[in-house]
Amino acid sequence: MGTNYGDWLKEQRETAGLTQQQLAEAAVMTRTHIAHIEAGRRVPSREDARRLDNALNTGNVLSRFLPQEEAAVADYFEAARLLEQQAVMIREFAPSFVPGILQTERYARAVLSTSFPPVGEEECDRLVVTRLERAKVLDDPVTPVVWALLDEAVFRRVVGGREVMAEQITHLVRLVERCRVRVHVVPHGLGAYQLLQGLVTLMSFEDQPPLAYSEGVHVGKVHDSPSVVTRLEGAYDLALSDALSLKDSAAMMRAIAKEYGRCE
Repeated sequence: MGTNYGDWLKEQRETAGLTQQQLAEAAVMTRTHIAHIEAGRRVPSREDARRLDNALNTGNVLSRFLPQEEAAVADYFEAARLLEQQAVMIREFAPSFVPGILQTERYARAVLSTSFPPVGEEECDRLVVTRLERAKVLDDPVTPVVWALLDEAVFRRVVGGREVMAEQITHLVRLVERCRVRVHVVPHGLGAYQLLQGLVTLMSFEDQPPLAYSEGVHVGKVHDSPSVVTRLEGAYDLALSDALSLKDSAAMMRAIAKEYGRCE
């Protein structure tokens, strides 16, 4: 197999005398998806690779040699990390911490320092760098669309100290002011609601069905079952309907940042 996964896929497709569209139909995928994989812009899922192997009669080569990216993340999060880079819309819900793609460096370091078993300084640095790399999806001024539905506890729990919290919240406010991210706060006064059970990320794509990712303590799972995704989307929509408006959420964040010592 060649050094480039996409190049090798293209070579096998052309050897089989198939156009991208014909391969897409045989593998039950879209032509755009095939084009992205061949160009190296997308890493196929294991199910994608299995279908491509079947369509091209390449045994399990495409499945076995899926590209491995060096990234310092938990094993259970790796699939979600790759999908996050491909999504055209990301909707986050977090009950306790600011979602990874929205974290500042000092806040990320404070969160990661709580790991158990503890990690050394060098490993913590690697984890922080990876988290900041994930945040680069926001460098594009338009895509992906990002919504963050955050429980009020995210802002009230002091992570890394008051200064770190003020900096983190101010960062979120600036993203809202730039119209880059929508942030809605679920107030304590709402009481219990279904999403409080754990972190949830909903991802939509240009050329494949929506997926969801849920996470608890040391566990995480990508959900591709349409019924599960629909239930999580419903729970998200219900919580969003009870959350503060964008304007009121920004006002609350500014007020809390001021309490921590920063008002901008």
